[in-house]
Amino acid sequence: MCKTVPILHSETSSYKPPPANTKKVNHFNRYELMINKAKKYLAVALFSMLTTVVVAQIDPHFTQYYMYPLWLNPALTGAVDGNFRVSVIQRQQWASIATPFTTTGLSADMTTTKNINFGVNLLQQSAGDVGYKFTTGNLSISYSGIRFGREGEKVITFGMQGGILGRSINLANAQVNDQYQGGVYNPGAGTNESVVKPTASAFDMSAGVFYYDADPDKKVNLFGGFSAGHLTQPSDPFLSSNNGAKLPVRYTVHAGANVFLSEKAQLVPNVLFMQQGNTSEVMLGGYLQMAVNEITDLTAGVNYRLKDAISPYIGLKFSSLTFGASYDINSSQLGKLVNGASAFDLSLMYTDSRKQKGHFKCPRY
Repeated sequence: MCKTVPILHSETSSYKPPPANTKKVNHFNRYELMINKAKKYLAVALFSMLTTVVVAQIDPHFTQYYMYPLWLNPALTGAVDGNFRVSVIQRQQWASIATPFTTTGLSADMTTTKNINFGVNLLQQSAGDVGYKFTTGNLSISYSGIRFGREGEKVITFGMQGGILGRSINLANAQVNDQYQGGVYNPGAGTNESVVKPTASAFDMSAGVFYYDADPDKKVNLFGGFSAGHLTQPSDPFLSSNNGAKLPVRYTVHAGANVFLSEKAQLVPNVLFMQQGNTSEVMLGGYLQMAVNEITDLTAGVNYRLKDAISPYIGLKFSSLTFGASYDINSSQLGKLVNGASAFDLSLMYTDSRKQKGHFKCPRY
């Protein structure tokens, strides 16, 4: 029997299904019965996955991960062709079948003339009717003084990030799997679900490395990085018996290329791999960026998250502002059960590039 509450992020969610009809199951029409069964199976699956939280709990993720660089890799702090930038992103999931997961991120970073760059990163995820919140606030620093090539156009940066990770939950509104009887929710049924600490916070730390080639004479400029999040592995606060359960380290590998097509177009293929506990994610994709005039670019592309979703993307860059929108079209078996419920990202980035620092173009995807 699962003794914990759902603490899942990503494409799974803990939620409170709509109250079931008090009539017997055979009074439902076939469509209503199918939907309620799907919700029941989803809820049961989510709770059973939490029997061992240490391998089931994963961090929030984004389709437009390059529009939120300090979450992706602290070594991207200051990896911008300008003085500073500010990024805002919001992701919403499962809105059509449940109280949605809403994840909002805000980051800001700046460069200096000493190859030392600074940033701040804030994120909060609100998940379902159980009131689960995952909140982080971090400061980051990177060093970008390792340069080689004819004019130092090839750069390796190292970054670190540290701050507070907070998590909280409220079981007052929770509906759990052992309250479903014959496929129908019974609010009077007892439950064994419990938590020891509904609120907890801990110090959290991440580190990473990033390489990019900004040689303006090349047709193909490569970039890539590696990061490890939760190096301090904060203890899970919600287990009935803690048993030393820790938040797993999140390993991230990201890479791609800026491919010069013409004076007005470039192609940016890229790949993302994340591993946390026994959960992994692989995303492949790319976008085409086209210049409309001197201050306006249009971008369009698509991602494929393996065994999960296809995500078309469109963006507009006007002067210092870049706007992006993407929608995840669920392609997994779970998507078929819940009528294609999926997720979308909206992002906005401001870059102050009044003083150009070089040829680096931050990929936005």
